[in-house]
Amino acid sequence: MGASAGPAAMKPTSNGIFQGDNPVEFAVPLAILQICLVVVLTRLLAVVLKPLRQPRVIAEIIGGIILGPSALGRNKHYMNTIFPARSLTVLDTLANIGLIFFLFLVGIELDPKALRRTGKKALGIAVGGVSLPFVLGIGTSYALRATISKGVDGGAFLVFMGVAFSITAFPVLARILAELKLLTTDVGRMAMSAAAVNDVTAWILLALAICLSGTGRSPLISLWVLLCGCGFVLVCILIVPHIFEWMQKRCSNGEPVKEIYVCATLLIVLVGAFATDVIGIHALFGAFIIGVLVPKEGPFAGALTEKIEDLVSSLFLPLFFVSSGLKTDIAKIRGLQSWGFLALVIATACFGKIVGTVAVALLCKVHFREALALGLLMNTKGLVELIVLNIGKDKKVLNDQTFAIMVLMAVFTTFITTPLVMAVYKPGKRPSNGIYKHRTIKREDPNHQLRILACFYCVRNIPTMINLIEASRGTEKKERLCIYAMHLMELSERPSAILMAHKARNNGIPFWNKGKHSDSDNIIVPFEAFRQLSCVSIRPMTAISPMHDMHEDILGSAERKRAAIIILPFHKHQRVDGVLENTRNDYRSVNKKVLENAQCSVGILVDRGLGGNTHVSASNVSSIITVLFFGGNDDQEALAYGLRMAEHPGITLNIIRFLTSPEIAREIVDVEAKEHESSSIAADENFLDDMRQKYATMELVKMEIRLVRNSAETVDAIRELNRCNMFLVGRMPDGPVAASMDVRSDCAELGPVGSLLISPEFSASVLVVQQYTGGGTSAIP
Repeated sequence: MGASAGPAAMKPTSNGIFQGDNPVEFAVPLAILQICLVVVLTRLLAVVLKPLRQPRVIAEIIGGIILGPSALGRNKHYMNTIFPARSLTVLDTLANIGLIFFLFLVGIELDPKALRRTGKKALGIAVGGVSLPFVLGIGTSYALRATISKGVDGGAFLVFMGVAFSITAFPVLARILAELKLLTTDVGRMAMSAAAVNDVTAWILLALAICLSGTGRSPLISLWVLLCGCGFVLVCILIVPHIFEWMQKRCSNGEPVKEIYVCATLLIVLVGAFATDVIGIHALFGAFIIGVLVPKEGPFAGALTEKIEDLVSSLFLPLFFVSSGLKTDIAKIRGLQSWGFLALVIATACFGKIVGTVAVALLCKVHFREALALGLLMNTKGLVELIVLNIGKDKKVLNDQTFAIMVLMAVFTTFITTPLVMAVYKPGKRPSNGIYKHRTIKREDPNHQLRILACFYCVRNIPTMINLIEASRGTEKKERLCIYAMHLMELSERPSAILMAHKARNNGIPFWNKGKHSDSDNIIVPFEAFRQLSCVSIRPMTAISPMHDMHEDILGSAERKRAAIIILPFHKHQRVDGVLENTRNDYRSVNKKVLENAQCSVGILVDRGLGGNTHVSASNVSSIITVLFFGGNDDQEALAYGLRMAEHPGITLNIIRFLTSPEIAREIVDVEAKEHESSSIAADENFLDDMRQKYATMELVKMEIRLVRNSAETVDAIRELNRCNMFLVGRMPDGPVAASMDVRSDCAELGPVGSLLISPEFSASVLVVQQYTGGGTSAIP
């Protein structure tokens, strides 16, 4: 008797509705409709879930379930029109191609060298986070086999359930850590290291489960599959890294990776996937192994990620969620027993993962609150869990009911991760180290260590920032200057965690290594050279946040590091013709929020090439710094910083004090204004007298008083001072001269004097300083 005929194959393209064809009965237009439908739905769900700070994968999984038989699929007309049985082969093929390249990207994110450097603490936590849930998963599988999963292959089912319980989704975890601002903390680094070890262990166990999930043939076949899989891995380790290293040597830093190398890499990925499919493991494993072997140093890995990621995550992966959703029918969970097993599976999975992780973390002397946060973080499942479950479903190891239960478990455990971690571990509330006394540069004892948090976005900001640090170090007294160099990195919507993981791994320790440098050489090398030449203490930091709350990272770091001043780059950069043009308005928003909320002084650096485009060594420094002093707290802070700089033998400091001419002063009849002016002048005089006593011996400090009658004379006097390297000014100067200045600008964060100095007629760099006075700053328009 012949085999029953399957659904008729679909033709690829239609002739159009005017020719009488229905486009949804043809493969290409139907696939386009399916992709559009799932992309729109999942993006809408992501927007809805964003206030709950859920990773996008939750929206994608739920979207797939909604489109499947659990919700919309209950309408047979909808299913037969949008997802007919004859279209599923095309759908699954595209979904698996997307998964192949996604697993390649996951492999790129895992660094074998970093795994070998994983400390005993992280390794122990990973082992604890795998062992207990794996054992509990096997125990639960016995109960399921006796009831709702009768007839499945015993050995493979046990291992699949163990893997499903014990796996941690490394990419999803990295995203959650970044969203919660934990990526660069001790907890974040430990979680990433443990999750990486966990991921590799789980994939090895999954490969074993697939080997065991034969179709009832001789056990020797499973052994052959396992041995051939090991042989494939060994051959790849011996050959593939040399190919990639050869390619990378021909990819220069700062230049795009050649298209031929990208094409060759994609071909190697497909060949690896084909080889493992031929062996009988799964095509995904070949792609994953190739990704792991891509060299993580240099620009190659990042370039591959950028070129592949958007297409995979935006178009191919949504089809996987549809494919998975079509297999998930929550209606199959019927009766009290089935719902009881759902509760059992969720409780057992959470208990095993959290308790196993927390127990080992406590043995490693981790604080209980941090240990609990680690346990909750390691309970993240997400997309990787869904891949495991789909492989089990395709291999007939999981039936419909068990598959639906496990999918709901994956959604629940990932969904609760963020709110529970936020409840038990608040990184923003961590106490600062020691007593935070010196929140300004102006202080009674100028010999006390000055701590500066210097922020930068990109390579363009670094030369001037380093030359400013060089000017700030003054004399050679020990412990005079401590710099925290914070690289501000935007957390974009891209799902890849490779850059975040690498930055987090290097955060808080010297990010210059004796061996090969990472892909951020162009940022590392200038700081390394400066540290070695000047012996100034420079400590690297990384802030990885969405731009809308980047200021929280800056303010939190300044608090913990007890910085006296935060220095931020201005949101405009200088063109070749000298005009300042916008870099990004987002940067301006960050600066304004820092100015409004900082608990220490703040400086905004307008970069016009202080010292040129390279670091100027101490012996070659010859700069003129001009302080424009009108009066008030901000001007006093700017002058205090200038006097610090004047201690450097190559710095000449010119202090220009602006006062109203006597005849104008006599014309002021407002009693209240006169009293305010008198008290302000008295405070300035006391400050200047104090400064004269402390810096009386400094020959390179010159002070000049300018008497002006109106705003025009003030501006003309400032124009005469243009021949200097840098202006130091207060953001909001006080006194009648400053009050008379009529400078219109769209940059209120610079104040009237700073706004004048960024006009094209001036060529010097500008540092606009706001002093911390203990009170809040009003909103900046």
